[in-house]
Amino acid sequence: MSVSLSTHVLDTERGRPGSGVRVELFRADEQVAAGETGADGRIAALADGLEPGSYRLVFHPASPYFRRVELELELGDGHHHVPLLVSSYSCTTYRGS
Repeated sequence: MSVSLSTHVLDTERGRPGSGVRVELFRADEQVAAGETGADGRIAALADGLEPGSYRLVFHPASPYFRRVELELELGDGHHHVPLLVSSYSCTTYRGS
């Protein structure tokens, strides 16, 4: 079994990609991947070749309120895409395709 993960950040307040956002992936207390979103707000291949299981995806958006947004995910076999939509005082996420 193999698991892969991609992400992107959208700045919904300004209507543009969230570029330059630090993103980290942890399994238990071990950081297994990290990156920074590009000009298009994406990290196309944050992690490949992971084992299925529980992970923490941590975003560090440029927001006056949210210093970090942390998601606990149960990743099964296959590819997972997890976007973050963020503005100064709100955020949401979903499982993308």
